[in-house]
Amino acid sequence: MDGLLFERTAIAKQPTAVVAQTLDARRDEGLVTPDLVFRDPYVLDFLHLPADFSEAALEASILRELETFLLELGSGFTFVARQKRMSIGADDYYLDLLFFHRALRALVAIDLKLGRFDARDKGQMEIYLRWLDRYERQPGENPPLGLILCADKNEEQIELLELAEGSIRVASYLTELPPRELLERKLLESIAHARALNRPSSKRHRR
Repeated sequence: MDGLLFERTAIAKQPTAVVAQTLDARRDEGLVTPDLVFRDPYVLDFLHLPADFSEAALEASILRELETFLLELGSGFTFVARQKRMSIGADDYYLDLLFFHRALRALVAIDLKLGRFDARDKGQMEIYLRWLDRYERQPGENPPLGLILCADKNEEQIELLELAEGSIRVASYLTELPPRELLERKLLESIAHARALNRPSSKRHRR
């Protein structure tokens, strides 16, 4: 309930997969993985952004509503920095948001994108993660993770890039919830599927 599992699966593109994954993880007590921590999509309706908002406005709104944004990210996140400067040779790079996740014991770099995910965004995030691993990672911490938040994404492109297998995840964000009718229908489907997965086997042993 705290993780809003059913609300999240009600608007996910693959709700049954999300439900099954979460239930499996809960059966393995204490297991925490990036796929369980990161959500898709993230609902940012609390930012009250105008239709023509900019990337700077998106970031500023998130910082203004940081407490609510942390709740949307999920438990275990701690804010570290905004516009983290990374000097690489003669070039300076600026990471939008930097967090730390306690259970994963890793820094989490978040890059905000207004439009659709582009394959070049992966390369940019890889630079961020390698810099963080070299200069910011503390003893005992796991390698940094990256989350690219974008308005839309091509699932096939992400699959071809094999992002689900590495340290980078791509998720979309919504600035408003879908229509209530669609949300209710998806919610009921997800609940039914979750109950079916959790139902004990009805097979009886022959005497």
